[in-house]
Amino acid sequence: MNNKKKWSIIGLIVIIVAVVITAWPKGNNSKQTTKGTTITIGSKNFSESKIVMQIWTDALKKDGYNVKTKPNISSSVVYQAIKSKQIDLYPEYTGTIAMTYLKGKIVGKSADAIANIARKGMKKQGLTTLNYAPGNDAQGIAIRTSVAKKYGIKTISDLQKKANKIRFASQGEFDKREDGIPGLTKVYGKFNFKSHKVYDPSLKYQILAKGEGDITPASTTEGQLATGKYFALTDNKHFWPAYNLVPLVRNQTLKDNPGIKKVLNKIDRKLTTTELQKLNKKVDVDGQSYQSVAKDWVDKNY
Repeated sequence: MNNKKKWSIIGLIVIIVAVVITAWPKGNNSKQTTKGTTITIGSKNFSESKIVMQIWTDALKKDGYNVKTKPNISSSVVYQAIKSKQIDLYPEYTGTIAMTYLKGKIVGKSADAIANIARKGMKKQGLTTLNYAPGNDAQGIAIRTSVAKKYGIKTISDLQKKANKIRFASQGEFDKREDGIPGLTKVYGKFNFKSHKVYDPSLKYQILAKGEGDITPASTTEGQLATGKYFALTDNKHFWPAYNLVPLVRNQTLKDNPGIKKVLNKIDRKLTTTELQKLNKKVDVDGQSYQSVAKDWVDKNY
């Protein structure tokens, strides 16, 4: 073999090796290969829904999925949005599916029973509910921590017995709804509050912070409940049904992207009621963006 031919072969080998090395996936970069079809994740128009939407999005992108987001969909139309294929999945609640969409009777039923109603009902709609998170965004009553300690109030039964010492900062609808005062009275007995005034819902924590009220209707995952200044009373007679966070997904999306089930279930196991309170606090109390809160959570937990 002459030297010219020898060096030509060597040069060819060098080129081939360089091409292979360049194309070879390196470390986490192998996850950047796009999997499945493009997934559109929606959210309702409040912080918790947007945070969870973004957490799912960031985690799926990290695993190589092509994901778009569609935040701030009105609660009244988001269910139609997934049925009409405008979105592929979004954060929903087992209680909302079972009671609002399926018109089921869920009062007095366990979290598992409510989730089962939701799962069976959605199956008929071409939709799937994945594993529900332990986080329960249910109706509740928030109390100032200092007042609770002063009077020894931890449960709604405690509140009923000591209502004459408590100023109730209510919301008009809560006084009339069956899952408000009328229903609570049937289960716990009459509440003879020291005072009972109606305020705009957006002002409820301002009223409590000013010391002009002691308790207020609240959702159990609200960010203010993570500040230490307030907490949700225990519903010791289980009047309010569970509203566990759950991914609602189009069946075709799961078929095209089977791996997303594992990702979302892994994430949702960590989204407890306390964890959702902390996440909501960062946005609603501390003023951070839901995008930065979600990114930070995924970096630390996924």
